[in-house]
Amino acid sequence: MRIGFVGLGRMGSAMAARLLAVGGDLKVWNRSLGRTEPLQKQGADVARDLRDFADREVVFTMLSDDAALRAVVLGDPGLLAILQEGAIHVSCSTITVALSEELGQRHRERRQEYLALPVFGRPEAAAAGKLVLVVGGKLALLDRLRPLLAPLGQQLFHVGERPEQANLVKLSGNFLLATVIESLGESMALVEKGGIDRHAYLELLTSTLFSAPVYRTYGGLIANRSVRPAAFLATLGQKDLRLAMEAADALRVPMPFAGPLRDRFLALAARGETDVDWAAIGIEAAREAGLDPAKPE
Repeated sequence: MRIGFVGLGRMGSAMAARLLAVGGDLKVWNRSLGRTEPLQKQGADVARDLRDFADREVVFTMLSDDAALRAVVLGDPGLLAILQEGAIHVSCSTITVALSEELGQRHRERRQEYLALPVFGRPEAAAAGKLVLVVGGKLALLDRLRPLLAPLGQQLFHVGERPEQANLVKLSGNFLLATVIESLGESMALVEKGGIDRHAYLELLTSTLFSAPVYRTYGGLIANRSVRPAAFLATLGQKDLRLAMEAADALRVPMPFAGPLRDRFLALAARGETDVDWAAIGIEAAREAGLDPAKPE
């Protein structure tokens, strides 16, 4: 199958490498050309521009936000105009429900196929093929693509026949992850202020009541004050929370926890901390408690 991949940040690069490793005919493109070099050395073809994807049967996009995806798909020229009838666009980006719904309609008008495939996992999980894949779109289309998607993730969940349903699940999941980070930070600040070693406390939590990977990963980052380099930027977490709140407004669903989380992200942005991992919101409670947020112990 002739595959294209657009968007080679840390996640996109790792996913594209997985597709290449199983012998796919892969062509890649990124706005910053330097990002294509590692994959080119592994055997991928590099597109000069998006028009080089005209021969692709399937094109994945992994882009940072709505604006970037709009430019690539609906721009002049964009994938919508370039891809042939029957070609499949698989969008892995975390985007608004509204944009995903629009893309589905626009692709149908061009007699193209569209799946939403947002993923859960950090870059190291992507590199190991251990992402959690959330799929929205026609089940028959998903069944055609299952062999292609298998190298990307350890689990795949089809959540509905409408692509935008997968995007809603992704936004809700990222909201939940942010609440876990915040609650971990508050709990760890409380015990640390009471004289208890935060690393020992984390070991207690993750070896008993809270053994899930999310607690181990983000608890470790908070305890170690390890927010640089960022695997997932706080600015992207802030964006995802905003999109979740927009979806909640549209569906008339109260989300009382979202407001305080928004304020955590705004505090980071106000200090100019744009290069930190979103685990940094879990250290804000320590700062407010008068603890040294940079203290590694």
